[in-house]
Amino acid sequence: MKPWQLPLAAWDPGSEEVVVSLALFMTHVVGTYSLPAFRRDAKGQYLFDLLCHHLNLLEKDYFGIRFVDPDKQRHWLEFTKSVVKQLRSQPPFTMCFRVKFYPADPAALKEEITRYLVFLQIKRDLYHGRLLCKTSDAALLAAYILQAEIGDYDPGKHPEGYSSKFQFFPKHSEKLERKIAEIHRTELSGQTPATSELNFLRKAQTLETYGVDPHPCKDVSGNAAFLAFTPFGFVVLQGNKRVHFIKWNEVTKLKFEGKTFYLYVSQKEEKKIILTYFAPTPEACKHLWKCGIENQAFYNYPDIHMDSQMLGLEGTPEVKQSQLHSFIEKNGRGKRPDRGTLLTRDLAEIQRVAFSYSASPWP
Repeated sequence: MKPWQLPLAAWDPGSEEVVVSLALFMTHVVGTYSLPAFRRDAKGQYLFDLLCHHLNLLEKDYFGIRFVDPDKQRHWLEFTKSVVKQLRSQPPFTMCFRVKFYPADPAALKEEITRYLVFLQIKRDLYHGRLLCKTSDAALLAAYILQAEIGDYDPGKHPEGYSSKFQFFPKHSEKLERKIAEIHRTELSGQTPATSELNFLRKAQTLETYGVDPHPCKDVSGNAAFLAFTPFGFVVLQGNKRVHFIKWNEVTKLKFEGKTFYLYVSQKEEKKIILTYFAPTPEACKHLWKCGIENQAFYNYPDIHMDSQMLGLEGTPEVKQSQLHSFIEKNGRGKRPDRGTLLTRDLAEIQRVAFSYSASPWP
């Protein structure tokens, strides 16, 4: 079995229970363990809470579980629906626990364990080319990773070319490797893993593609594009350039019809525009729309618990979005405590593990 395939379940089709053996990944195996059998009708919330308990994670809102269906379409596990019915395939399943909503300010997270998991996610984004940056920023980010994983430079332990043993990017030059090592040797001495991870997060959040989880599409001219939702708004990328950025407070409506995705925008001086893109399949377009309304709700209304369970709404996309806005108007702000403010426990223990990336991405 490939290292990114997670043997999540095996069961007798006639049984009412599912026996689970779980390998949990972020950017490395956090742990492999067996879970008690649970009923076939167990909801996604049960599995999600189980994983969070295993990780000792209380700031749950930023994370989710993603999987790929038999048609190779990605989905976020919905908390109000049966896990087994959502997967629609036979084990072993490919699933991942990962960041779903990137925090706008990672430094504001309450617990170190949460910051560490977000650090792991963004480190993977950097490796897979989703976090784009200029060479100087790339060298600094990689040096922070190096400091977090191996500590202070030690000439007795770190011979010439030691930074080349780590995979920070899809590809990089020897010149960049030397720059990474130079920063690590001369600028970061004395930083603890937690400090280096925090500095990494602070730098990463300033980059244009921070939080980008790209959806492949085409524009009205047939040009390839990637659409994404970030803490700050809607982004369109073409090549390595950001060609559109729409703030969340400017997005008035998200809609899809078949393969066609529409973004309605109202900008200054009542200027209204509609951006139109075409997804590869109707299923991909629906997934894009779902991600859009969840992200819009999460970042526009941070005091309300908005996650995939909101997608239990019934009806057409227009009806669902109307119901979503009605829910927001009815509940308003202040109905949910600020994320993480109820944490009163002692510091959660963290087991840091260095990781060598696989060339194959997970969901």
